[in-house]
Amino acid sequence: MEKLRFTVLIMIVTISGFSQGMLLPVLAIIFEQEGYPASLNGLHATGLYIGVLIASPFMEYPLRKLGYKKLILIGGFVVFLSLFCFVFIKSFWLWFLLRLLIGIGDNMLHFSTQTWITSLSTKGNRGRNISLYGLCFGLGFAAGPFLSGLAETNPSYPFLITGSVSFLIWLLAFVLRNDFPEQVETSSVLETAKRFSYAWRAGWIAFLPPLCYGFLEATINGNYPVFALKSGMTPEQVAWLLPAFSVGSIIFQLPLGILSDKFGRRPVILFVMFSGFAVFFLASLTESFSLLLLFFLLAGMLVGTTFSLGLSYMADLLPKNLLPAGNLLCGISFSAGSITGPLIGGAYLQLMKSGNPFHIISLMLLIIFLINVFHKNRECAALQS
Repeated sequence: MEKLRFTVLIMIVTISGFSQGMLLPVLAIIFEQEGYPASLNGLHATGLYIGVLIASPFMEYPLRKLGYKKLILIGGFVVFLSLFCFVFIKSFWLWFLLRLLIGIGDNMLHFSTQTWITSLSTKGNRGRNISLYGLCFGLGFAAGPFLSGLAETNPSYPFLITGSVSFLIWLLAFVLRNDFPEQVETSSVLETAKRFSYAWRAGWIAFLPPLCYGFLEATINGNYPVFALKSGMTPEQVAWLLPAFSVGSIIFQLPLGILSDKFGRRPVILFVMFSGFAVFFLASLTESFSLLLLFFLLAGMLVGTTFSLGLSYMADLLPKNLLPAGNLLCGISFSAGSITGPLIGGAYLQLMKSGNPFHIISLMLLIIFLINVFHKNRECAALQS
C-alpha cells in the first residue's frame, strides 16, 4: 500500500510538471507571434504563480479538515478543467484568469503531495524521497515544452493533450486511502499565525532555494523564449533548449538528494548555487546554439535541484506538526520567485537592448549563495561566543 501511494503521488507530480512545462513556453510563443510586448508577456506568465500565492495562506485548514486525498482530487479537477477551457476561450485576460486557476489547483496538488511525502519520510531517506519527487516533476516539466511545436499547427492541441493526460492521472487518486497530517490542538487564526511565524523564524534559510528555483524557472520559461526568438532562434530550437534544463535536473536530482542525506543540505546548496551562477554567467556570453544547449543542461544538473533541496532542508529544521506550514512557506517562496522573475526579466529585456535573462538569473544565484555563506558565518560566530 505504501509503494502504491508513493507511486500515485509521484505520477500526480509528474503530470503537474508536464502541464506547467507546456503552459509557459506555449503561451509565451503565442503572445510573441501575436505581437504582445515582452513586459506584458512576462506579466501574463505570473498568472499561474499569483494563483499559487493567493491560495497558499488558505491551504493548511482545508488539508487538516479534508485530508490529503480530497485536496488532491479538488486540485486536479481545477487543473484539467482549466486546461480544457483554453481550447474554447481566446482572450488575453481570460487566459490570465485560467492561468491563475491552474496555479490554485497546482498549489493544492503540490501542497498535499509534498506534505504527505515529507511526513512519511525519515531524515535518513528524506533527501532521496524528495529528490524522486523533484525528479518526476522535472520529467514532466521537460516533456511539456515539446508540445510548443504543436502550437503552430493548432494552438488548441497542446491544451487538449495536456488536459486529457491530466484527467487520466487524476482518476488514479481515487485508489488512495485518505490520510491526515499530524493534528494540532487548535486551528484558530491566532494559533495558525503563530505556527507560520515560528516556521518562518526557524526555517527561513531553507525557503531561499525554492524562491531561487521559482525565479529562474519562470524567467527561463517565461522570458527566455521571447529573448531567443528576437535573437533569431526558431521556435523549434527554443523547444529543444528549455527541456535541456529539465533533463539536467533529472540527471542529478537523485544523486544530489542522496549526497545531501550524507553530507548535509547546506554544503550541497552552497555548491549548486555558486556553480549555477558561474554557468549562467558563461551562458550569457555566447550565442552558439550548441553551447547554449550544453549550458542549459549543466545549469539543470546544478540548480534544477534547488526546490527539492530546500524542501528537504525545511523538513530537517521543523518539527512534524509544523510541516504543513513549512511546505506552504516553501510554496509561497517559490511563487514569490516565480512572480518576480518574469516581471523583472520582462522589464529588463524591454529597457536594455543588450539585456539577457541570464544576467538576472546569475545575479539571483549569487545573492542566495552569499546569504547562505553569511548565515553560516553568523552561526559559527554564535557557537564560538
